Amino acid sequence: MKVGDRHYRTIWMEGAVVYMIDQNLLPFEFKVQSFKKREATCDAIRRMTVRGAGAIGAAAGFAMAQGLIANEDPDVARERIRATRPTARDLFYAVDRVYEAGKISVQAAIDEAQNLANANVEAAKKIGVYGDALIKDGARILTHCNAGWLGFVDYGSALSPVYTAHRNGKQIHVYADETRPRSQGARLTAWELSNEGVDHTIVPDNAGAFLMSAGMIDLVITGADRIAANGDVANKIGTCEKAILAKYFGIPFFVAAPLSTFDHNTPDGSAIEIEQRSQDEVHYQTGPDDNGQMHTIRVTNPGSEAFNPAFDITPASLITGFITEKGITN
Repeated sequence: MKVGDRHYRTIWMEGAVVYMIDQNLLPFEFKVQSFKKREATCDAIRRMTVRGAGAIGAAAGFAMAQGLIANEDPDVARERIRATRPTARDLFYAVDRVYEAGKISVQAAIDEAQNLANANVEAAKKIGVYGDALIKDGARILTHCNAGWLGFVDYGSALSPVYTAHRNGKQIHVYADETRPRSQGARLTAWELSNEGVDHTIVPDNAGAFLMSAGMIDLVITGADRIAANGDVANKIGTCEKAILAKYFGIPFFVAAPLSTFDHNTPDGSAIEIEQRSQDEVHYQTGPDDNGQMHTIRVTNPGSEAFNPAFDITPASLITGFITEKGITN
């Protein structure tokens, strides 16, 4: 991840301490937080200090290693980590891999957690290389949520092809959905694109149909949190409607994800548990005033209830293809 002139990973582990970029503070403040215990890392996952499929997976693997280092009951530690974000396939994949390695030794578990994080980086790089072939010079790309550097240990999934295309000299423009209620597109994707020098525009979540109908979008690329055996995709709420629109207007809709996100034990999207998050994420927004002071304010009618599913299911029939570290497939 490029921050100024320095390269960062989104998350890493040194000894028994997990370090991660605090994504709740971006784009207004850049800060690296440290977590010394498994329960603290779990809380960071739950509170979305770290978020995005690949980064959550790495965090889960590191948390499992922390639990083993602290001599916690492995079964209890594993279940508590798995409960933090139930939709994220990479979280389950990583925690189970580290749990199994822990049966050999604590050091084996630590090594496995580090290997998984490194594998996430390499997969993201390859996704960028394969996905670049889909992006023509002058392409206008719509994204949803954040599946870039911050969503992975490094490089990202949906944005990895964008960064590769940009570095290869292609002139591209990204339209970043704001992605309410957490505004990951407006806050995180836009921040990443700014750091990379990629031309971009933040757009309201409901602008997709207008952009597509006006001939302003050539390609849609999103990430994924879990992909069922039949190709149905769980991703950030609002992804399905973008796929429906893309299908209607004849625009290619690709999902970028590593093979670790594919869940062959889940037959289709109906079997994927959808995480329900707090109403407060809909009711309140946090940001700086003109003097740079942060405030949290209510932006909805007092007394009204809110419904806040974190993800939706995009049927496989709406997806043009998948960009993985092994290539592009339909």
